[in-house]
Amino acid sequence: MAPEPSNLKAVLWMAGAIACFMTMAVAGRATTDVLNVFQVMEMRSVIGLVMLMPLVYLAGGLRAMKTAHPWRHVLRNVTHYAGQAAWLYALTLIPLAELISIEFTAPIWTAILAVTLLGERLDIGRVAAIVFGLIGVAVIVRPGLDTVNPGHLVVLGAAVAFGISVVLTKMLTRTESVVRIIFWMLVIQSIIGIVPALQVWKNPPLELWPWILLIAFSGAFSHFCMARSLAYADATVIMPMDFLRVPLAALIGWLLYNEQVDIFTAAGAALILLGNLINLPRRSRAKEPETVIP
Repeated sequence: MAPEPSNLKAVLWMAGAIACFMTMAVAGRATTDVLNVFQVMEMRSVIGLVMLMPLVYLAGGLRAMKTAHPWRHVLRNVTHYAGQAAWLYALTLIPLAELISIEFTAPIWTAILAVTLLGERLDIGRVAAIVFGLIGVAVIVRPGLDTVNPGHLVVLGAAVAFGISVVLTKMLTRTESVVRIIFWMLVIQSIIGIVPALQVWKNPPLELWPWILLIAFSGAFSHFCMARSLAYADATVIMPMDFLRVPLAALIGWLLYNEQVDIFTAAGAALILLGNLINLPRRSRAKEPETVIP
C-alpha cells in the first residue's frame, strides 16, 4: 500500500539520502587512502548487511527475501559492483566536484539503455539530456586540450555501469521490494568481492573504523532513503534536490581537501544538470527514478 503523499516527508527522506551520499564520499576517500578499494568494498557490503537486518526483520525476515529472479539480481549487482569499485578508485584520483559532476551522466546511459533494452521511447527530453550531458563531460574532461586525467575516464566508466544498474533495477522493482533489492545487493556483492578483497587484505588501524562504519551505513541506507523519498512525492519534487550534491561536493572538497573548482568544471556540471532538469517531467510521468546511487 502506497503511503499518503507528503512533500515534507519526501524532502526529509531526500535530505537523508543526500547526507548519506556525501558522507560516503568523504568516508570513501578516508578509507581508500589507507586500504585497497576491494577491501573497502567488501567491508562496506558485509557490515552494511548486518546494519540492514533490522529492516529485513520488519519486512518479514529472511523468508520474505526470497526472490523469483536470482539471476537478475546477480547481473544487476555484478554491474553495480564494477561501477562502485570504479567510483571509489576515481575518488582517489580527481577532485570531488569533478567526480560528482561526471557521475551525474548516469541518467544519460540509463536513457540510452532503456530505449534499447526496455523498449522505451527516445523523446525530446531524453535527446536533450544526452546532448547536454555529453557536451558537459567534454567541457570537464577537455580531450585534446591537455592530457586527459585517467580519473575522468574511470568515473565515466562508473557512470555507465550505474546507468546499466538502474535499468536492471527498474526491471526488479516490478516484482521486488526495496528492502529485498538492497538485501540481495549486499549479499551478492559480499560474495563476489571476497576473493579480490582477500588478495589485498590488511588489518585496518583502529582510528579508521569510524570511517569504515560510516561508509557501510551510508552505502546501504542512501538507497533506502532515496526510495522512501520517491514514495512520498513525484520525481519533479525530489530530484532537483539531488543536484545539490554538486555544489556540496565543491564546498566539501574546498573545506576538507583544499580543492579548487575551475570554470570548466562549473560550466560542464551546469550543462549536465540542465540536461537532467529537462528530462525530469518525463521521469515524473513514468514514476520511475533515474537517479545515481553509488
